[in-house]
Amino acid sequence: MAVDLSVSIGGLTLGNPLIAASGCFGYGTEYGDVIDLASLGGIAVKGLFLTEREGHAPPRIVETPAGMLNAIGLQGIGVHRFVAEKMPELRARGAVVIVNICGTTIQEYVELAKILSDVDGVAALELNISCPNIKAGGITFGCNVHGTADVVGAVRAATRLPVIPKLTPNVTDISSIAKAAEDAGADAVSLVNTFLAMAIDVDTRRPRLSNIVGGLSGPAIRPIAVRMVYECRQAVRIPIIGMGGIATATDVLEFIIAGASAVQVGTANFSDPLIWSKLLDGLKKYLERHNVTRITDLTGTIDTSAREKEWISS
Repeated sequence: MAVDLSVSIGGLTLGNPLIAASGCFGYGTEYGDVIDLASLGGIAVKGLFLTEREGHAPPRIVETPAGMLNAIGLQGIGVHRFVAEKMPELRARGAVVIVNICGTTIQEYVELAKILSDVDGVAALELNISCPNIKAGGITFGCNVHGTADVVGAVRAATRLPVIPKLTPNVTDISSIAKAAEDAGADAVSLVNTFLAMAIDVDTRRPRLSNIVGGLSGPAIRPIAVRMVYECRQAVRIPIIGMGGIATATDVLEFIIAGASAVQVGTANFSDPLIWSKLLDGLKKYLERHNVTRITDLTGTIDTSAREKEWISS
C-alpha cells in the first residue's frame, strides 16, 4: 500500500512531517555526512541574531529524569555568517531550511526577516519569541497576546516567506497566544518551546546551571505539549507544528492526532542521531496497518466523544 507522508505548512510543502528542531540539530551541516538532509521534512536551524552571540558560560546542560535541562543562551554565529558559511551546503544537500530568528527588539526581527527573504533556499522563518534562557526580547514578546501580535505583524509585513512563531508553554493560556499570532498574519505556529525549570546540586547547594534556570525538554514534557497542541487546535485554523519529547513514531502520531500537521524532534536527536529513518518507517507502518493513505487525514482526528459522555454520566 502506497502512503503519502507529505504535509503543507503555510504554503510550504514538506515531503514528510518530521522537522529537526532548532537548537538540537545545529545548523544542519553538522549532520550532513550522517543523515540525508533532503530526507527530512525540514530543518529548523539554530537560532540566529543579527550578530554573533556567545551564550551562557558552562555548565549549561544538565540531564534530568526523562529529560534534559539547558541554558545555552542562544549561542550562535549570526545571520551573516550563516548565509555565507552554512546556506551553500544546505542548498547543495537539498535541505528544506526553516530559519529560526531571534531578537531583543521588534526591529531586529524585521531586519533579520528582510535579510533572509533575499537568500536562496530559505523556505520559512520561525520566530523565536519563547526562549526562556535570555533576559531581553524573545519570551518577553511571546508571553502575552499583544507582544506576540506586534512581532508577528511586523515580520509579516517585511517578508513573503511563511512566518511561524514558536510559542512558549510558560503562559496560562497558550491558545490565546496562538490566536493572536494567527490574527496578526502567522502562517502556522510551532509549539512548544522548553519549560522554565531548574536543578540544584544538594552537596554544594548551588544551581547546576550557570544561568540558574534553564529550559526543560525531553519525554517528561510530552503529555503537556500534546495537551497544548490539542488546545490550540481548537482555537486556530492555521497549521500547528508540535514538539516536546518526541522519541518514537507513536509520539509523533499523538501530536498529529491531537491536531499537529507536522512535528519537530529535538532532544531525542542527541541520544540517537539516526532516529529519523526509524520514525519515518514507524509512520509508514502505522498508516498501512490502519489503511490510511495520507498522513494529513490523521490531523486533529482525536475522538473525545466517548470520554465526554463518560464524564457527563459520572
